[in-house]
Amino acid sequence: MSWEKEADEIRKMRELALQQGGDDAVKAQHAKGRLTIRERIDGLLDPATFQEQGRIAGSAMRDENGDLTGFSPANYITGLGLVDGRRIAVGGEDFTLKGGSPNAAGLRKSVYAEELASNFRVPLVRLLEGGGGSVAKGKNKPETVGNPVYEKPRFLSIARLMGEVPVASAALGPVAGFPAARFAASHFSVMTKDTAQILIAGPALVARALDIETSKEELGGAQIHSRNAVAANIAKDEADAFDQIRKFLSYLPSNVWELAARAPCNDPVDRMAEELLSIVPRNRRQPFNMRKLVKLVMDTGSFFELSKAYGPGLITGLARLNGQSVGIIANDCHFYAGAMGAAAAQKVRRFIEFCDTFHLSIVNFTDEPGFMIGPESEKDGTIKYGTSAVAAAVMSVVPWATVVVKKAFGVAAAAHFSENGYVLAWPSAEMGPLPVEGGVAVAFRRQLTEAEDPEALRARLEAELAAGQSPFPRAESFNYHDLIDPRETRPALCQWIDWITPGLEGLKGPVTFSFRP
Repeated sequence: MSWEKEADEIRKMRELALQQGGDDAVKAQHAKGRLTIRERIDGLLDPATFQEQGRIAGSAMRDENGDLTGFSPANYITGLGLVDGRRIAVGGEDFTLKGGSPNAAGLRKSVYAEELASNFRVPLVRLLEGGGGSVAKGKNKPETVGNPVYEKPRFLSIARLMGEVPVASAALGPVAGFPAARFAASHFSVMTKDTAQILIAGPALVARALDIETSKEELGGAQIHSRNAVAANIAKDEADAFDQIRKFLSYLPSNVWELAARAPCNDPVDRMAEELLSIVPRNRRQPFNMRKLVKLVMDTGSFFELSKAYGPGLITGLARLNGQSVGIIANDCHFYAGAMGAAAAQKVRRFIEFCDTFHLSIVNFTDEPGFMIGPESEKDGTIKYGTSAVAAAVMSVVPWATVVVKKAFGVAAAAHFSENGYVLAWPSAEMGPLPVEGGVAVAFRRQLTEAEDPEALRARLEAELAAGQSPFPRAESFNYHDLIDPRETRPALCQWIDWITPGLEGLKGPVTFSFRP
């Protein structure tokens, strides 16, 4: 007596599960320019490495004899697989089944995806497209027990996971309700440019509650959420989103109990880029290209920017020095001279906490004129969020190297230095309580008002004070560790990364204050 009948039933249920919502639903998904969840998982993972969990989870229909007559699979697919040879957990909603709004088995599988990542201490990748709960599911049902997705332990496990393993999420279609919260609860989040929306509530609910007619794209498209930090990056299509996730993960350890692997590096550590000598103009008012500067110093092709559209006066990203992963913070003088506004401060604070969580040393290229000023800046609470960024910097536990490229003024400058950090300065460096122009306007206001030629006096005073902000006296009094030829920046930083890397072993494990979205 064998179990062939049951084995055949398992095989049949697996075959039915692979059909997802059926041919028509799959065709409709493709017609919208979107892949199915199974195609997405195949597009992300190394070929033939997906180990699906719960392959026959769902609802089976049987006749009076107990024979299988139909099967509706769970609308969440999850499992383990490899990305560039490294183990990860992956999961996502099946939009071809009820628009991805979770059925009972799908909900349990979405919860299990997080447990998989935590239990195996591997990164979690979410491929999101779906809605949250639906009142229609409770129709004609007297049960009053709440959906388990809203219980405290569910939120607690999501928050704890962010202090344990890298979490990356891609929004690849409309994402609303709890899946949208999962998207936000990520270290890296990316949206496809034309097909994804992140929504607390969709247009129908907005119209009913607020009497506002709008579209999904107007409410929560990529252009909206890349500017408010909900999405770190925008992808041109789904393949680009998968590439960005793979790249993001390549800089990180699998969990906080490990360190990021050192990548092979063919870029000479003693490379001295001639362009660095002239990249900062002698004219103090003339802007320069900070991103180009960063790329000239870091390993060739290794800079991966994060949250470019949010708080654009500050640049954050990942890169490598002699193969070692590092976090990058820099100013972009093309946006309000690189001044730190409320959004930029929150961006920097969050990035510092991210680097602390995964033991990534930080390299800071400073051109900081101070906190953004003016009525809008005061309304935004810049001083509050700026102080938070400063606190994150001075409390950071990873090694820092700060290169003062140009300006380092005011309280905001403190967000560019960490306790016991390594500090280098270029000949173009300026430091002080205020930029010269603002300092002259405040300190010599009466003289300027009474002068016969106020502009001539202003120019003379600014020139005199600018000369006094030369980096040479500070270097002579050992206020920097070294004043360097800009071309020496890469060799100096590569030496530094070799010095500090052994000490990272002592940082392994969770940080005291867990990462928050």
